[in-house]
Amino acid sequence: MPDKQQRSNRGFASMDESKQRDIARKGGESVPNEKRSFSRNPQLAAEAGRKGGRSVAPESRSFSRDPKLAAEAGRKGGEASHSRRMKNAEAGQR
Repeated sequence: MPDKQQRSNRGFASMDESKQRDIARKGGESVPNEKRSFSRNPQLAAEAGRKGGRSVAPESRSFSRDPKLAAEAGRKGGEASHSRRMKNAEAGQR
């Protein structure tokens, strides 16, 4: 029996990365902004987020088990937000 595993050269996983990205990008573009329910109704989006958060028991939530993880995530989010603002300010955007 050969020791090499045979792989199919068909399907999404066998495509080169740029082709995979092109296909994946089209999925995000398939519905116009005005027809996306969360873009038309921010309250619906907020409620969905709350429901998702409630579906996990408090003791199982990673941030409640590891406050350091929560702090690190907050720092990363703040850094990303501030760096984006700085880049936009340099480019003359909001």
